[in-house]
Amino acid sequence: MTDLLNSAELDALRKIDTPTVCNALEYLDERFRTHGFTTQPFVSLDATLEPLVGYAMTATIRAHEKPLLSPEKLRERRLEYYEYIASGPRPGIIVIQDLDPNPGFGAFWGEVNTTVHQALGVNGALTNGSFRDTDACAKGFQILGGLIGPSHAYVHVVDTAISVHVHGLAVQPGALIHADHHGAVAMSSELARQVPEVAALLGRREKVILDACKAPGFSIDSLKAAIQGSADIH
Repeated sequence: MTDLLNSAELDALRKIDTPTVCNALEYLDERFRTHGFTTQPFVSLDATLEPLVGYAMTATIRAHEKPLLSPEKLRERRLEYYEYIASGPRPGIIVIQDLDPNPGFGAFWGEVNTTVHQALGVNGALTNGSFRDTDACAKGFQILGGLIGPSHAYVHVVDTAISVHVHGLAVQPGALIHADHHGAVAMSSELARQVPEVAALLGRREKVILDACKAPGFSIDSLKAAIQGSADIH
């Protein structure tokens, strides 16, 4: 990866919510109206945290059936996964696809894994699977998951650094992700650098309409004028 955003560019994206990022991406590339974003709801560990912005490190898991590998091989695979996370791009977002027929049967995320990942320098995760220990997870670590559940069952890592699908979003390792409690979107660094400026433009356009709706004496005529005035802002 050679086209990483700098700290100022990343900070600018963290000040914007994910729906606004999606609006800006649609303005920049019409294809974002039909792809590149999640299409199913998430449960947020802490909706008060700022948006997650970072580069995807991917994995798949299973939990429903007891794995065929020996305990030693499972431990080896787990350590290989942690090595992958430790050496990945920063800021990083862990994106895990739960492959079970009923994703979330066993939780990968909880007190231990949030603490381990935060210590490794990662502060967030995206998964169609489950999480638990909601009161004991590492403070400041964000999880956007499919559900909350009580057990880890037989949860184990299957593969790492592969293409995954989470709630309608296809994610490649290294993809730039923006995510909050609304969902997630993946974009190129080139487009990401343009998002804050376009978001500000769209915000100015929306403000004309919102201000008109809140003004005394609002009418359909003032709405028509506001919509026309909004379109004239460039």
